Amino acid sequence: MRAIRKVLASIRNADLRFSLINQGDKIVVGVSGGKDSLVLLYALNLYRKFAQCDFEIIPVMLDLGFASFDPSAIQEYVRTLGMELVIADASTVYPILAKHTKEGGHLPCSICSRMKKAAINKVAKGLGAKKVAFAHHAEDAIETLFMNELYGGRIATFAPKMHLQKADIDFIRPLILCRESEIEKTAREEKFPVMKSPCPSDGFTTREDVKNLLAGIYKKYPDAKENFLTMLYNYEQEDLWGKEIFYKIEGSDLSLKPVLSKEDALIMAKIRTDVFLIEQSIPPQDEFDGSDEGQEHLLIYKDQTPIGAIRYTFDEERLIHLSRICTLKQYRGFGYTKKALSFLIEMLLAKTNPLIFTLGAQVQALGFYEKLGFKKVGDVYLDANIPHFKMVLKRDK
Repeated sequence: MRAIRKVLASIRNADLRFSLINQGDKIVVGVSGGKDSLVLLYALNLYRKFAQCDFEIIPVMLDLGFASFDPSAIQEYVRTLGMELVIADASTVYPILAKHTKEGGHLPCSICSRMKKAAINKVAKGLGAKKVAFAHHAEDAIETLFMNELYGGRIATFAPKMHLQKADIDFIRPLILCRESEIEKTAREEKFPVMKSPCPSDGFTTREDVKNLLAGIYKKYPDAKENFLTMLYNYEQEDLWGKEIFYKIEGSDLSLKPVLSKEDALIMAKIRTDVFLIEQSIPPQDEFDGSDEGQEHLLIYKDQTPIGAIRYTFDEERLIHLSRICTLKQYRGFGYTKKALSFLIEMLLAKTNPLIFTLGAQVQALGFYEKLGFKKVGDVYLDANIPHFKMVLKRDK
């Protein structure tokens, strides 16, 4: 059986499981010239012929500034698919990477990844596309999980679909359930004009080390290969310590609990409903406006009772925006919110220092935040038809 059939089956499975592609989508497909991106472009072109939705594909290749860049063979191949390859100028990327060369001459992969995403986002916006498809596959996801565990002390990998709120772009990875072996076989069978990577660090990265580590595990424990992929979406069996974390505020009966479970989320929604919708008559569409996605949420507990909530996000590397700060009416006036906020600020400073904290304060709460060190900035503005002031706190340890 031709390998492309397995690739298409994997794309369909991912699409049905993660809802990647919708009717009328205009999707920019990132084409590097490597086997993965060429298989993705070819397979998506076939997939739209039998998928039960109509979508448009725009292949885009970034010129990152490498001296050996020559897209001519890829341009010609893309034309055989009935499309034109968009070549986008991102030639400032390589000079910046060269300035941050690591010991041994390795280019910084993390910086490169961020710059490529920013560049292709810009292209997508200019083309009127709301989705960008990258060719990350199952092995990439598993390797990233292990890299984060080994080098970052966290259990995380990239998602099949991710919404970038500021750019208003969805990143999708249609090959997320596809095995690299099937991609390699497809590239050979279809005789794709695969380009050699121009990156001098290709094959000499920590990812290559993890790839070799996993190969050894699979050789000794063959079932692990499928199990490692299954565990990434086996949410029913997830059982980690995060759900049990309560950050105790010493010298008090208060603690902060990260909102990680659906039970936590329901408790948070109830508190915000009581404070903002019922007490302050804020319309539901203003309070629950979709901005919760991608932000960190905490519940304030007094002993075993949830009494308030806080939301925050890292807008930039050292800028934290606090919002949706609320405490149930019967628990106000005891200093609980002040203790919770002070504790959170110090906890975040312990991880990153210095930091700038910002928030939008209702006029009647100005004095409360000023006692925490926040200063009023700018003129009054309306949020949900309630007067607010922007407030800023600059802190270091």
